[in-house]
Amino acid sequence: MIIKNPEFKISAVSPQQYPKDELPQIVLVGKSNVGKSSFINTMVNRKKLAKTSSEPGKTRQINFYNMDNKFYFVDLPGYGFSKMSKKEQVKVGHFIEEYLTQCKNIALIIFLLDIRHSPTEDDRLMYRYIIDTEKTCIVVANKADKIAITKVDNAVKNLQDDLNPLHDLTFLPFSSERKIYSDNVWKVVQEFLILAD
Repeated sequence: MIIKNPEFKISAVSPQQYPKDELPQIVLVGKSNVGKSSFINTMVNRKKLAKTSSEPGKTRQINFYNMDNKFYFVDLPGYGFSKMSKKEQVKVGHFIEEYLTQCKNIALIIFLLDIRHSPTEDDRLMYRYIIDTEKTCIVVANKADKIAITKVDNAVKNLQDDLNPLHDLTFLPFSSERKIYSDNVWKVVQEFLILAD
């Protein structure tokens, strides 16, 4: 899919601030340093649409990006950021949960993991939470450029064996450096956008 005019729409912390249209939403979930902003920028071939930061935990709101009025990429705040105060963590956790349970336009949740590491306890908690919402989900193993290309398939399989032994979810590698993987992710995203249409 080629996105010609992606744009930032709004940052929200409550349902009253969500976009009022009925466009389907593709939601990005992952820990603070997993590369959600870079994922968006790579998918739409832009360098600075979604702001990336060398300091994890910068995103404290839900960011909506309009993709040619076809759908939204929705970037949720990252979890597992130790420098965020307990009060702030509770506050952010509340509006993430509120969004995932109340938004009616979620077509797909993309759960991003770091391909180099076994899932953390926070990853496992979030994965179980997503499964419990019964919303459609795929898992994207990001930062595939950080390991040898010959080891990518096996690393993705290991993550799936760990989290999803039934192999009933789609697991895909991704990299903002090796753009060969974005086509495969787009194929899956388009399938769910068609189903949501």
